[in-house]
Amino acid sequence: MTPPDTIVVLDFGSQFTQLIARRIREARVRSVVMPFDARIDHVLSYAPKGIVLSGGPSSVYDEGAPALDPALLSLGIPILGLCYGMQLMAHHLGGAVVKAASREYGRAQVDVRGGALFRSLDSPQTVWMSHGDHVEKEPVGFTVTASTKDAPVAGFENPEKRLYAIQFHPEVHHTENGALMLEAFLYDICGAAPTWTMAGFRDTAIARIREQVKDGGVVLGALSGGVDSTVVAALLREAVGERFRGVFVDTGLLRKNEGRLVMEAFRHLDLPVTAVDASDRFLDVLAGVSDPERKRKIIGGLFIDVFTENAKAVDGARWLAQGTLYPDVIESVSVKGPSAVIKTHHNVGGLPEKLGFTLVEPLRELFKDEVRRLGEELGIPHDMLYRHPFPGPGLAVRIPGEVTRERVRILQEADAIFLEELRTGGFYTSTSQAFAVLLPVKSVGVMGDGRTYESVVALRAVTTEDFMTADWARLPHDLLDRTARRIVGEVRGINRVVYDVTSKPPGTIEWE
Repeated sequence: MTPPDTIVVLDFGSQFTQLIARRIREARVRSVVMPFDARIDHVLSYAPKGIVLSGGPSSVYDEGAPALDPALLSLGIPILGLCYGMQLMAHHLGGAVVKAASREYGRAQVDVRGGALFRSLDSPQTVWMSHGDHVEKEPVGFTVTASTKDAPVAGFENPEKRLYAIQFHPEVHHTENGALMLEAFLYDICGAAPTWTMAGFRDTAIARIREQVKDGGVVLGALSGGVDSTVVAALLREAVGERFRGVFVDTGLLRKNEGRLVMEAFRHLDLPVTAVDASDRFLDVLAGVSDPERKRKIIGGLFIDVFTENAKAVDGARWLAQGTLYPDVIESVSVKGPSAVIKTHHNVGGLPEKLGFTLVEPLRELFKDEVRRLGEELGIPHDMLYRHPFPGPGLAVRIPGEVTRERVRILQEADAIFLEELRTGGFYTSTSQAFAVLLPVKSVGVMGDGRTYESVVALRAVTTEDFMTADWARLPHDLLDRTARRIVGEVRGINRVVYDVTSKPPGTIEWE
């Protein structure tokens, strides 16, 4: 099977590196992200049609700044430098990079002077800038293709050397014609064919799985009902048939009726899945625990124990299918070094070592939106593919403080009402994630001439493209009013509802 044309993105520490890769794939061209110091022979092993140098927070003059191997610039492969990538290109080729007298951040107007990247785009163009240095003088033999009032060289090119660069970010949606600029590089300059499709990936992935597990044995999958694990299961089922077995662990911390609904969906997909009701074990072990990190670790550890017990009962189990995605792979080789732990992520990372299994990770090349498109190819219902994300530790991280059976019940009821009202009002699909949080405080209320002292629920709804940043959703007041009145009227134990209007940053999407 002929591999699709590939563009290599070298990561110099930009917050937008993953977005560059996603935009390339949206143009139906495969992208592969590598650290800036990847060996040239490794880069060439992908036979790239082109290379993109990402932006980054450094100055080319900073000590220890990510460096460019100059040999890349003489390979004859088309190269596009973005922001810091442009400055590196200019720096190595004899151009002048200087500290900008006026730094440019945010929207800017660029005067276009022609060039292959801009095709026939009009001047000026609205773009997104984020830089402190700029190119004062282009390298010899290059032509200036764009400028701003503060950056005399906002773009340059040398078609003979197949080198192109721009100071701004075409990958962000604020650059109004950024997709057209990237397509000009991909199609016109690199000659890449738009053949990266999920139909093609499906066939390739199935062939790879069959080759990996050809020596026999059962392939196990830990299923949650979420998008990633469900798509993995459907793909494995198609690849190995009856050799796939799924295990669904009900922790008792799921949404209302979710265990039953998930198992019904699995049956509809003809997936052989065993349900394990471990809710009592999880709720018992969480008794008296209020620290959020400790809750996450307890849940993760017990999940591994429960799955291990059930996996050992499966004769011939040799493989473990896991829904690792491409962002996980990229971040494991991040150029930015270790980052602060905001919260521990719950996954099944400890299972292969504990059970002696070999991992099968068929989605490790895909971004989340591609996983959903692959799921459509596999016939998974739309409602399953486009559900809002749900945290691995479940409702435990939406109950700040101690988790009890009664508090879980209260939150399940309130959360179900909120989601129902969002769907009825037509706002479920326009929000990226929405849920209720049961706060560890009580408030005074009045019901039926009597005084109440009951719990407070916070409603949270956000919109986002990548979940790295998010804005609170501007839901209609009448929807929030209906939701609040229903929760207070129908859920015993709640007498007050509030709405969270905090964006990320400074907040996180989840409360814990």
